[in-house]
Formats: sequence, C-alpha cells, structure tokens
Amino acid sequence: MEKKNIDWANLGFGYMETDKRFVSNFKDGKWDDGVLTEDSKVVISECAGVLQYAQTIFEGLKAYTTEDGKIVCFRPDLNASRLADSARRLEMPVFSEDRFVEAVVDTVKANIGYVPPYGSGATLYIRPYMFGSNPVIGVKPADEYQFRIFCTPVGPYFKGGAKPITIKVSDFDRAAPHGTGHIKAGLNYAMSLHAIVTAHQEGFDENMYLDAATRTKVEETGGANFLFVTKDGKVVTPKSNSILPSITRRSLMVVAKDILGLEVEEREVYFDEVKDFAECGLCGTAAVISPVGKIYDHGKEICFPSGMEEMGPVTKKLYDTLTGIQMGRIEGPEGWIKVIQ
Repeated sequence: MEKKNIDWANLGFGYMETDKRFVSNFKDGKWDDGVLTEDSKVVISECAGVLQYAQTIFEGLKAYTTEDGKIVCFRPDLNASRLADSARRLEMPVFSEDRFVEAVVDTVKANIGYVPPYGSGATLYIRPYMFGSNPVIGVKPADEYQFRIFCTPVGPYFKGGAKPITIKVSDFDRAAPHGTGHIKAGLNYAMSLHAIVTAHQEGFDENMYLDAATRTKVEETGGANFLFVTKDGKVVTPKSNSILPSITRRSLMVVAKDILGLEVEEREVYFDEVKDFAECGLCGTAAVISPVGKIYDHGKEICFPSGMEEMGPVTKKLYDTLTGIQMGRIEGPEGWIKVIQ
C-alpha cells in the first residue's frame, strides 16, 4: 500500500480516521474470531454497560518506521498482558494475549499507508479498547463485550523539542489505595479531567498526585509515571499498588540498568525528598519522557538543577537510547521489537 498523501511534518496529536479497524464480540461466553471493517461507527444499546457503569478499559501503543525501513511495534505483548489484568479487575472477559498481538499486527497492516515515514517525527498511534455492550440496568457486569482496535497517525508530542514543563501538587486524589489505579480503566482518566483542566487554568502543564491515604508519597500524574534522577546519577521510580505499571517506565528502567549501567531503584518516594533530586521526568507512550523543570507546591517552588531549558543529562540519555531502540538505530533487548512489515 502506498503512503497516504498526508503532511507528516505538520501532524498534530489528534484523531484521523483510517481505512480499517479490528472488531471482536464476546457473546454466550466466548469471543468470536473478529474482523477488520471499514465502518468506524460503534452502535450499542442506550442501556449498554459501558454507558451506565463505565465498564471500559483501553491500551495505547505505536507503530514506527525504523531507520532500515521496517514497520514495527514496541513490546505489544506487555499491552496485551496489561489489558488482561485490567479486564480481570473490572470483571470483563480476558481477550487472548496472543490474539491481541495478532490483532494489532493485522490492524497496522490494514492501515500501512498511514504509518509515517522514518525521520518525520510522526508515528501511528494504536488504540485497543474493550467495553460492556449489552443492556445493563442493575449494577453488575455486562454479559456481552466488544473489543476494538483503531489507529491514527500522530505528530510528535513535542514540536521543536521537549522543553521542561511545570507541574503542580494536586489537591485531588487520583486513586484509592485498594482501587483501580493499577489498571488502565477509562474511569481513572475521567477522574483526572477536572484536576487537569484546573491545573491548565492555573498555568500548569500537569498534576503530581500524592498517595490518597497519607498524602506524603509521590504516585503519578493523570497519565504518566514519574522518574527521578538523584544527584549521584541513580534512577528512581515510585512504587505503589495504585500506580499504573507504565510500559515505557519499565522499559526505561531496563535501559538504565542493563544498557547504560546506571543504578536503579523502584521504591516508595516521599514528597519531602523530591527537592533533593537532580532531574525529574514523566514517562508515557505519547512523549516517552516529558522533562519536568519545576514543581509548584501551594506557594512553594521546587526547581530542579537540570533547569527549564532542556532535558537533564541522564534523562536525555534514557530518552535517546529508548527512542533509538524503537526507531532501529540501537539494538534493544530480545523481544522488544515486533516487526510488522
């Protein structure tokens, strides 16, 4: 398939309808084989479980064109595993992890003309998701579900380079200690919308959420894990049962330890110690790492030595190495890259 006539260099981070999407339905206790369809519309009952009780989960990953011209995905098996964990927590049927990866590959192949060329800075964003589709009026899990995958070409998250952002310590809680913070459920993101709109109105780029129980420990933002670097170069990430296990963050920790030879630590991070770190970043699929230059805490500012002009040196090495692996410039650990074409 020839490349679509798209201005790749000026793509934003938004939705563009592509040719095909994957759809599979769960009914009578089993998933069907699924199909690729040109129909982008979802038709469900007005009483569907997803509309009444927010029974929906999702994932996010990307397809890239590498330096040698291959089209690849990055660690889709981990997205499959995380979706399965999310499904179990919300009493939804698990979609086979092997079939998940196959469906991702099939969907990308069906939209190969939308995969941006190497060097454009753009990628093909892939969104798998699942929801309760049959009528549910009593509070209970749905009996029927739909699993879908669509994709859309997106531009680089940061145009002109990743400039450090300013975040605030939120007065809102993201997730309860025994809640659903560790899964990728739509309801978690709905909970964060008011907080992020409020932060933007106040001139901040993101929120730092503290643990709901004691409000003394760093958790994450509305859609990314934290990564800190100590003054002696150790990479530290917060540990909590209510943090989403970011695939990007887990990959960066492997890069730090096994490729760059840095000391790494996953542990509880108390907010009182944040002022002593040299660098701070937010890890996620969209941007890989968003550098943080400043944290605002109710009238007080924490300014990182790395400053507000560019990524800190360790964060930059991590970013360059992981994106190098994704784009085929650097050989990564076995199994990280799934070749599609």
